[in-house]
Amino acid sequence: MTPQRIIFFGTPEFAVPTLREICAAGHDVAAVVTQPDRPRGRGQKPSPGAVKVFSEAHGLPVLQPDRLKDERFLATISELAPDLGVVAAYGKLLPAAVLAGPRLGLINVHASLLPRWRGASPIHRAVMAGDAETGVSIMRVVQALDAGGVFAQARRPIGSDETSEDVERDLAELGARLILPVIDALGAGTAVEAPQDEALVTHAPRLTRDDGVIAWGAPAHAIHNRVRGLHPWPHAVTTLHGARVIVLRSSLAPASTPPAGEAQPGEVLAIDRSGVIVQAGDGRPVALLQLQAEGRRALGGRDFAAGARIRPGARFGT
Repeated sequence: MTPQRIIFFGTPEFAVPTLREICAAGHDVAAVVTQPDRPRGRGQKPSPGAVKVFSEAHGLPVLQPDRLKDERFLATISELAPDLGVVAAYGKLLPAAVLAGPRLGLINVHASLLPRWRGASPIHRAVMAGDAETGVSIMRVVQALDAGGVFAQARRPIGSDETSEDVERDLAELGARLILPVIDALGAGTAVEAPQDEALVTHAPRLTRDDGVIAWGAPAHAIHNRVRGLHPWPHAVTTLHGARVIVLRSSLAPASTPPAGEAQPGEVLAIDRSGVIVQAGDGRPVALLQLQAEGRRALGGRDFAAGARIRPGARFGT
């Protein structure tokens, strides 16, 4: 292996394992480019992302440009003379001037099996869609969104009750292991990239809070997939007696659940040890395992029902 001079682009926790492995492999990280500090937490005080925290702890130079087209930033990139750029969940599209900088171009750790789920939220969209598996792709960064050739992929099954948080944690480590052979092959001039099949492209647009609204007329599996796909953000939400309720955990209710009869979508069928059993649009029930009223702490479904005085026949809305 010939050590490469690398400029790294990344911001959240997902990107940290990739940066960690690049450093451990002996590559020269010339700079880490990460998003400016953002307001976070209850106090909304500006605080750094996980990549900045890791970089400062390991003595890596950090750049936080407000604009990637800023002339001073571009001049700095040019002066650093990187061999390669590595991107992992940076959070912004890279302009042509940045793509032209590194001698070997830029590669990206993308959390899907491209060409499925191009875009900002591939893990969440895969879970929300009920995909049985996902994975990581190491791809060349081009100006078109996530459209570059693919150097390597690794697959991971998605469990029927796993959340996006569960899947993301594993994919971060999977991508970190997958990228090192690609870096070595690029340095040696032996890397092979396969073009993506445009006929198979699906898109994963950035999440908004509106994505969280539960439509109780949907099938039970779709509601469950939305709950787990939107965990830990922005969460699935519904209303009860006009008040907003966050649904943190759910499951498909077992066959022993009392029959729905003439129940309407969103209607509470029962409260049992698992939680609040609610009718879905396909006649199947969903168990709400953990809920949270606005401004309150999260509770198990049964405790929430007791506190909110929920009885069979009550109805959740949108």
